[in-house]
Amino acid sequence: MDIEAFRDYCLSLPGATEKMPFQAFNGARSVLVFYVGGKMFCLLDIDRFDTITIKHPAECIDELKATNPAVHDPFNLSNKYWIGVQVHEVDDATLREWVRQSYELVRDGSKKRVRK
Repeated sequence: MDIEAFRDYCLSLPGATEKMPFQAFNGARSVLVFYVGGKMFCLLDIDRFDTITIKHPAECIDELKATNPAVHDPFNLSNKYWIGVQVHEVDDATLREWVRQSYELVRDGSKKRVRK
């Protein structure tokens, strides 16, 4: 999947938005972040598009990293809740599934916070 198709997919999710919030930081100016409910569900470097960072069910992360070499610790986020994924090491359907799952985790978490 190329970066445009990936971006289109992320923005096709209901309520998803995008921003480049790290413009003030030299090493992170090209980081694109996708949000739902004002919370991040995916981020990537648009200059490279080799790795994405997404949220994943905490109870599944260790097993996923052990069984899939494309999955690793995220850059600069908690490895308890987030994973890094080598984009070109997984098929497009799996990538879309994991991004959708990240989106749903964040979306559903935002709904719970609003209800409280």
